[in-house]
Amino acid sequence: MERRLTFPQKPHGLSVSRRRMVIGGLFAGATSAVGLSALAARPAKADDEAAANDAAILNGALYYEHQAIWAYSTAAGFLSNTDVGKAVLKLALANQADHKVHRDTLAEVITSLGGTPVDAESEYDLSAYLERGDGGLDSDANIAKLALALETDAAIAYATEVSMLKTPALITAGASIAATEASHATAIRAAFISLGMDIAFVPAPFFNGDNRDEWVIKV
Repeated sequence: MERRLTFPQKPHGLSVSRRRMVIGGLFAGATSAVGLSALAARPAKADDEAAANDAAILNGALYYEHQAIWAYSTAAGFLSNTDVGKAVLKLALANQADHKVHRDTLAEVITSLGGTPVDAESEYDLSAYLERGDGGLDSDANIAKLALALETDAAIAYATEVSMLKTPALITAGASIAATEASHATAIRAAFISLGMDIAFVPAPFFNGDNRDEWVIKV
């Protein structure tokens, strides 16, 4: 059966734009270590304006968490049964497991802040990545490149978005997640190095939109 990628629009009402929150949602790292889990039990009545602000930003992130989980599942169906394909699948499943934990935790935090967690869509838009050559679904290597691009954008987005949060513990959590996203990107680059590609583990001294192209590996 032909695999189909359809591309719905971002849900109405989210305050974080697709351009700025381009992450494919890919959270990584242990949220319990950086404060999100503890915040889930905290009533958000002291500052309704701050709570609404943070819930909106986190709901934007949750949308892309859903997208990330879908993207890994979809890409897995295109992987070969070779040793390389199995290695990429193992890495993808490990990353996806993190995303599922973060999806659940974010939903709980958003609820505690008085918001309504956004639901998952059945399919998501990867066309911009495919059209730019930031990976593809036609080979194991290109699927890994697509994951690298998504992880790179996740790190960049978090570094940008955390400053908009009003709750100090959430800012700390977001900064930690951004650092872990960068680690995920580095791990994918390390996988390419193990396969003989002559690239640096860490290709630039900074991780931001200005040097994004130094981190991703084009098709």
